[in-house]
Amino acid sequence: MKQTLEYIVSSILSTKKVKVEEIEEDGITNFTVHVDKDNMGKIIGKEGKVIRAIRTVMRIPAIKEGKRVNVNLLEVNIK
Repeated sequence: MKQTLEYIVSSILSTKKVKVEEIEEDGITNFTVHVDKDNMGKIIGKEGKVIRAIRTVMRIPAIKEGKRVNVNLLEVNIK
């Protein structure tokens, strides 16, 4: 699932400067996407539509594996 999320985010941003952390606890997989400050708007989208769509797409493999998934964004300065 981590590779899928990295692929989606890097395709939207057209850059490879994306870092995804995966933490699993109590049957819930938490993904934290580290995105550069300048690209945060592209990931969020208008009224949050893009990040909502990413979260929806990430639920599909999670449901197949019988897990729950959370996707969070974190703004960082990636050089």
